[in-house]
Amino acid sequence: MQIIDCRTERPEDLSRLMDTWVEQTVGRRTATHTLIGRDRDDADHYLEIVEFPSYDEAMRNSQLPETERIFQEMTALCGQPPTFTNLDVIRDEQLNKMNARVFFDLIASEGRLDLLPELFAQDYYGHDPASEGETVGLDSLRAQVEGYRQGFDFRFAVENQLAEGDEVATRWSWAGIHHGEFHGVEATGRECTMSGMSIFRFEDGRVREAWWNWDNLSLYRQLGLIPDDMSR
Repeated sequence: MQIIDCRTERPEDLSRLMDTWVEQTVGRRTATHTLIGRDRDDADHYLEIVEFPSYDEAMRNSQLPETERIFQEMTALCGQPPTFTNLDVIRDEQLNKMNARVFFDLIASEGRLDLLPELFAQDYYGHDPASEGETVGLDSLRAQVEGYRQGFDFRFAVENQLAEGDEVATRWSWAGIHHGEFHGVEATGRECTMSGMSIFRFEDGRVREAWWNWDNLSLYRQLGLIPDDMSR
């Protein structure tokens, strides 16, 4: 990771420079992520954080003619050469992704419902086309989780996660034993499985909104709620 430290009174021109570099280096740059921040206590102080797969890739990126040209133009905007700090990443935690796992690993799978207020906003809004209506509010979400836990002894397995901005997408699988009443069906002892994807939108550190997409027809078929021919 590289940190570029500069001072300028022309931030709009600096932003346009970065747009130009991104456009001109398509298919050849090795940078994977860039972020520009302004010092809240010093409006002329800017930091750009650029992420690379490795130090060698960062050096390859610096050798692009467009990179050298942009550097010269940046120096002209800043009045003095920017300073560069090259960092080796020794720990990288994407906190929203870790928080999303709390729901699947602890709240749902282990029944830690006491953690719901820590992870979800009081005015949580859940979108689930497979359910009847939307899930609105923390109490509704708690009732939904309790309903599944009363019906099944189950666990989620997180297969993959992607994060962008304030949203985290999680691809998951689910396996459980039907040991209690669920949707009017008394316990069957059957082993059930399903898979799905969820997108959590975080706001102020908590999940404010979520979108669910899961294989409900497969689960209902395994419980005998719908005939096999209706799920095809």
